[in-house]
Parts: sequence; C-alpha cells; structure tokens
Amino acid sequence: MAPYLDHAATTPLRREARDAWLAAADSAGNASSTHRAGQGARRVLEDARERLAAVLDCEPIEVVFTSGGTESVNLALQGLWRARADGRDAVVLPDAEHHATLDTVEALRSAGARVSAVAVDGLGRISAEAFAEAVAAPAVALATALIANNEVGTINDAPALSAAAAASGVPLHLDAVAALGHVPVSFRALRADAPAGAGLVALSIAGHKIGAPVGTGALLVARTARLSALLHGGGQQRGLRAGTQDVAGAVALAVAAELAESEREGERERLRGMRDALIDGIRARVPEAVLLGDPGADEPGRLPGNVHLLFPGAPSESMLFLLDQADISASAGSACQAGVSEPSHVVQAMGFSEGEARSVLRLTLGRTSTRDDVDAVLAVITQAYARASGTASGKRS
Repeated sequence: MAPYLDHAATTPLRREARDAWLAAADSAGNASSTHRAGQGARRVLEDARERLAAVLDCEPIEVVFTSGGTESVNLALQGLWRARADGRDAVVLPDAEHHATLDTVEALRSAGARVSAVAVDGLGRISAEAFAEAVAAPAVALATALIANNEVGTINDAPALSAAAAASGVPLHLDAVAALGHVPVSFRALRADAPAGAGLVALSIAGHKIGAPVGTGALLVARTARLSALLHGGGQQRGLRAGTQDVAGAVALAVAAELAESEREGERERLRGMRDALIDGIRARVPEAVLLGDPGADEPGRLPGNVHLLFPGAPSESMLFLLDQADISASAGSACQAGVSEPSHVVQAMGFSEGEARSVLRLTLGRTSTRDDVDAVLAVITQAYARASGTASGKRS
C-alpha cells in the first residue's frame, strides 16, 4: 500500500465495519414499520444505538444518528440557537474551529446571531479562562469548541470548558470528530454536575474518522437539552432528525467505535512513537521546519498521530505535489478546504502570518500506518523542501 499520511481527513474502512454493514444491509425492513421485518430492523438499529452509547458513556436515547460530523455540528448549533430563550442571541466561538462550525455560525450571524470570539494561544489551545469569561457574558445562547484541533492536533481541556459553560448556565456543544479513538470521550463525565440544559449538552462524531463508512455519524443530545430540529417529516430520533433511519450505517458505526475504543490505549503509544520519529527525522533533515501545535510531551498534549509543520518559503501546494509524486498522501489542513488555495485560518489564529499559513504540511498517522510510511517521508522530505522553497542545489542531505 502506498504511504498514506492523511488519516485526519479520512481513515480506511475497517473490514469488521464493512462486514457489519453488508450483513445489516442484506435484511429488508424500515425500522419505523410495525410489521415483523420492520421490527427486526428496529431491534438491530436500537442494538447499535446501545452499543455506541456504551462506547461514548451516555444513554441510548441521547444518541441521534446523522450523516456525519458536518450534519451533527449543524444540528447542534442551529438547533440550540433556534431553541434559545429569554432573548439570548450570542454564540461563543473559538477562533481555530473547523469550517463546519465556522460556516454554521456565519449562517447564524446572517440570521441575527452575535458572535463572541475566543482567541487561541500559540499552540492552538483554547484558554479555559478566556472561554469562561466569554460564556459568563450576558445574552450568550450557546458555546462550541473542539476537543482536539483537527489541523494542528492540540488537545483542549474539555472538562474545564464544560465546567465553565455549566457555571454560567450556557449550553455547550463539543466537536469530538478528531478526538474520538485517540483520547477518552465520556459524555457522562463531561456533563458531571451540570445544571439542566447547561454545560455540555451536545457532542458530535463522524464515522469515517474511525473506520466506519463515509456518511455515518452521530450527535449526542442530553435529555435536558432544548434543540430545534433541522429536518421534519417523521418524528424519528426524539423528533430531532426526521427520515428513514440508516440501520446498516448505524451498525457499522457502532462496530467501528467499539474497535477504536478497545484499541485506543495501545494505538496511542504506537502512533506516538511513529509520530515522534517522524518529527525528529524531518527536523534533522530540514532544520528550518517548525513544529506547530502542542509539542505533546505533557497532558493534555497533542493527538498521537498528528504532525503539523511549517516549512518556511515552501508553499503547501508545492510540498503536497512533490510528496504526491513520490506516492505519499498528505494534506495542508482540513480536507473540507481541499482544492481551495487559502492560508490556514488555524495557523493564522495561532499568531502566524498569512505567508507562513500558506507553507504548512499536515502528516497524520492511523491504525494502518507503519514505520515504512515514516521512512518513505524521510527519504524524500529533504529534496521536496529544497525544490519547493527554490533552494535545490544537490548539496542537502
């Protein structure tokens, strides 16, 4: 298999998830039908809901199956804002969020929402103190934050963010898309001691980040949350997400989540070892390269498979082209922005210039990664940087 270092964009489908999908898809029956076939599908669907709830430590009724992370984020943010009370209209938004969140909040701004921005530090981390100050302001309708940054891999202090929102009586959505399978995610623990309707009330995940099929995902919605639906028509899933439910997709997602959680501790150590070898190897060959995000030595640290580097003077597009010529898959940032020649908003939010934000490379490892993948990058990175930066002279080693 060619070296694939873009697991943060999507990771290969797990064989077990594929087999579970095929087995479930072979059975007819709409889970909302009352006949025997329909009720059989319903039992399979609810079993998947219970299994996913066990992984994420929540109640099965709190699991709302969706088509992926983007839909989950939209349902959480638009749903919470539309259901707001007492004239509250402000949204607390950290600067380095995923575009699914940024663009959803921008749509809410067009509908009348005010946005209260929270800066991130030079590592891309949300300040818990600044977040607490923002959610304590009057008229805050909701807050949102990433558990782990999808570009630079920095992990945020999710318990502190949830506690801050709970203390101010503000409903909070956490985006766990990049975090699931790499850090512990417990909906129950993150909601501890929160008053009804405040603190963490919604958490989004995407199946294709953990080896489930593309088009699967879920939003966890606390029983006490007030949320308006985006889709109407059948009243499925507590009335929050109408439409015929995807039984096969739900089963595949549950299987992938179980496997990701069971492997998490061992994979963390394995990926950290390869991650650090990749970082050290690149720095040895390209001393100009700058590691972005948390160095990862201390908690909460960075995602175990994330390597995000600034290559001064080397445009991201050139680096990616040269790596692709060597059959190596990588990225400059979020795949949702692929094909769009824009500087990384995350890197700029961390205090870097627009030019620097156009010269970054994200290499992400996953469960199919091996040391051969690391070695493949190290074998070509020196020449790739020399060519991309216009300094190729044949003298680099």
